[in-house]
Amino acid sequence: MKTNRKSAEFQPNRVLSYFKAEWRALLIVTVSGLIYNIGLLTGPWFEGTMTGYLVEVLNGTGQFSGMLMLVIRFAVVTAVVQISLYVKRFYVRRFANNVNRRMKETLYGSLVKKSRTSLREEGEGNIMTKAILDVDDCVEGMRKFTTEIFDTGVALTAYLCMLLWYDWRLTILCMLFPPISYVTAEKMKKVIQKAGTAYKEQSGRLSTATLDRAENAMTYRVFGLEKKRQAVYEENLTSYEKAAVKANIWNAAMPPIYRIISMAGVFFILYFGQKNVLGTGWQAWSIASFTTFLVCFVKLSVKSSSAAKLFNAVHKAQVSWNRIKPLLPQEEENETDEVKVKKTHVEALKVKHLSFTYPDGKKILDDISFSAKKGQIIGITGAVACGKSPLGKAFLCEYPYEGHITVDGVELQNMEQSVRTGIVGYLGHDPELFNDSVENNVLMGEQKKTEDFLKIVCMAEEVNEMDDGLQTLVGNGGVRLSGGQGKRLALARTLCHKKTVLILDDPFSALDKSTERQIFANLKAQSKENIV
Repeated sequence: MKTNRKSAEFQPNRVLSYFKAEWRALLIVTVSGLIYNIGLLTGPWFEGTMTGYLVEVLNGTGQFSGMLMLVIRFAVVTAVVQISLYVKRFYVRRFANNVNRRMKETLYGSLVKKSRTSLREEGEGNIMTKAILDVDDCVEGMRKFTTEIFDTGVALTAYLCMLLWYDWRLTILCMLFPPISYVTAEKMKKVIQKAGTAYKEQSGRLSTATLDRAENAMTYRVFGLEKKRQAVYEENLTSYEKAAVKANIWNAAMPPIYRIISMAGVFFILYFGQKNVLGTGWQAWSIASFTTFLVCFVKLSVKSSSAAKLFNAVHKAQVSWNRIKPLLPQEEENETDEVKVKKTHVEALKVKHLSFTYPDGKKILDDISFSAKKGQIIGITGAVACGKSPLGKAFLCEYPYEGHITVDGVELQNMEQSVRTGIVGYLGHDPELFNDSVENNVLMGEQKKTEDFLKIVCMAEEVNEMDDGLQTLVGNGGVRLSGGQGKRLALARTLCHKKTVLILDDPFSALDKSTERQIFANLKAQSKENIV
């Protein structure tokens, strides 16, 4: 199968790949960011120059027209700088949105291909947190990093050069404090990461508890457990609130401290700067020079505290990235992967010495063997909880099995997922229906006639009698249908997407005898080329 170059190069589990994929937006960010941050240098110069010119005007040694031209030039330069800021922020946001979309698409695609068992083991709430909150936090860290490269890195360098030009001794003295804010931010790394991790864990537990309340509300109500479950939910909510408050406090409380540390050098400027103005310091300064130096250092200190704040944002993003990275594939899958899923004709199926054990060590199946040929329907019977459903799920290879399941001599669990999907069709014991129309639940994108499959499961007349016919919404999980209707609709979908080997787990459990006989006869007539 051919793969395009873009897909081969992009690696979803590497942060650098996301930056490379958005190089066009980042190029515009780079140009506009340089213009904006270099333009910022004109601010302190204009402010200092205008202050000095204003003193001259008030003393009668300066012309008002000169002051007016200076103000006009300042306004024009400010307009250019602000337009550059707008362009930079627009494309930084576009970069973040594109990365967010790409990362979530990749993550959702990965989750869809994971087995239901593994997803349930991790917890639906935790999965939701990873798929939404962790991606958002990770992308936000990438956005701030991209922004601060220019808003902090370039600006700090420019301001520092300007300060050194005015008075290098005083600059060195004042610059002793910003590094302290960086060290403080680095020391707070573990505390902030720990608070962020606790918040994400509690968020996952709350999501799980919310899903449980929604899905099992009727059961809790019938058995009088609403108050007890409410109390449990309140405990989860309280724990979540405490974790969220703690994480937000650390994130919100530290930036002002970083700024205070960075601006401590102002005291040296006030002391040694006034000496420069009086002519007794290291340099001979005018009022304009003093004002320019002070304004420039204040702006540098603000930027410096932003750099320390960036460390915390990156630390928070690292926590999120470490949580979602295991769910991301090594390489982005080709958009044409689904083309590989082709219906494959199978002549013979053999099961030899099959044993199956759950990860907890409980053995369910032991040394089972049978064979089947095309056109055969095999019924598996046995007592409750004897392992009938696990036998069917063994064909899905969600867990590794012992022994052999071979299709025309090829081991099933050694096949690629796309090949195996083209061979094995599965209808679970519980029908999985989407909150969509009857038609869409059956076809799922196929261009076929829905009525043909509804007739096979003896449901065509019932659907015609519904208010909206084929467009009737069945509700989440098929809640608007009876148990028998939901089971038959799921069977119709399975037959619409019929594979050579069909695994049907108790497809007639909710049907009366006459309907069961009719559907079985229809199934037999439709499965002459299949193994059921």
